[in-house]
Amino acid sequence: MNFPLTGIFFAIIALVAGALVPLQAASNAELGRALGHPLWATVVSLLVSVLIAIPVILAMRVPAPILNQMGQLPMWVWLGGIAGVIYITSALILVPRLGATRFIVCVIAGQMLISLILDQYGFMNLPMKEINAGRLVGVTFVLLGMIMVLWLTPSSPNLGDVKASMTGNLNDIESTPTSNAKPVSHFES
Repeated sequence: MNFPLTGIFFAIIALVAGALVPLQAASNAELGRALGHPLWATVVSLLVSVLIAIPVILAMRVPAPILNQMGQLPMWVWLGGIAGVIYITSALILVPRLGATRFIVCVIAGQMLISLILDQYGFMNLPMKEINAGRLVGVTFVLLGMIMVLWLTPSSPNLGDVKASMTGNLNDIESTPTSNAKPVSHFES
């Protein structure tokens, strides 16, 4: 196995970035509860992202964007923003119902499956990286891990809670206990 030191460094950065995802999901879930609707939490979360990114851009003296090429870009470049809204909103609705572990293991499994396809065919201008036995076995273990976490976690989500989250009746969630659990008033995993 030949994995250079820079590869290890980049893998550690990716590991830390991945470790932040459950924290993002949990904080956004609480924000959604406090603001009264998941979509407001999505807006606030994305606004905070902009407020953090702009000073970093200024501090790093990043050149201005090249806007004259925006009209020539393929339509799929806008998928990142759409996916961000879907992910953030899904996280803040589902994390209090599923728990952080169940939600994140499903997210990771979905990421792995789509990543295999993106790499295999070089979609979205990514370099092609063929599916090999190592990748296939690794992704299979992730999927098996997801099944184990979902199957062996004792409580199941209350679908009424999810519906209440989506319709904005978040006050109903706190007064309606899930099947074997106490009412959800704060993020718990």
